[in-house]
Amino acid sequence: MKKLSIWLTAILMAVGLGILVPGPASATTSYCGLVWGSLAKAEDSFGKASVTNVRTGQHYCFDRLVVDLNGPETGYNVRYVANVVQDGSGFTVPVRGGARLQVTVNAPAYDPETGQPTYNPANQAELTNVANYQTFRQVAWAGSYEGYTNLGLGVRARLPFRVFTLDGPGSGSRLVVDVAHFW
Repeated sequence: MKKLSIWLTAILMAVGLGILVPGPASATTSYCGLVWGSLAKAEDSFGKASVTNVRTGQHYCFDRLVVDLNGPETGYNVRYVANVVQDGSGFTVPVRGGARLQVTVNAPAYDPETGQPTYNPANQAELTNVANYQTFRQVAWAGSYEGYTNLGLGVRARLPFRVFTLDGPGSGSRLVVDVAHFW
């Protein structure tokens, strides 16, 4: 009984000193621990790679867009825009969703030497099927012009995102855009 009394006194003292009291909830607490933000992200490098495929996937905390390249990683510019536009023509590309990301890859979707396409989507309005995705609403083709390839990524709302590149498979690389499901 004496041990119980000692432990109870120690716990009460710790609470009184604030040692065991949880701190207030932070306004900066983020969804799934993601702290990406929604500002533009860019890398200005250029490589000799060309775009070969566009694909998407669903994860627990975010939806993912992957642009496959047939060479070393290259630069990019990904940002929220009012309208997705095609380089060269300036035409608006309609994209579903409450917000739109313009994804610019510093690589063409054609072989620079022969002009032959390295990626030629069957349906430019729907590059991948994102039905039932939590965040993505549409992935649309916005063209490949003068060494740059543009995609329109329609999302549910302006949400945090990150962009990075990965080596492989083989001598190729990938540009990855993750968009969180919530803030």
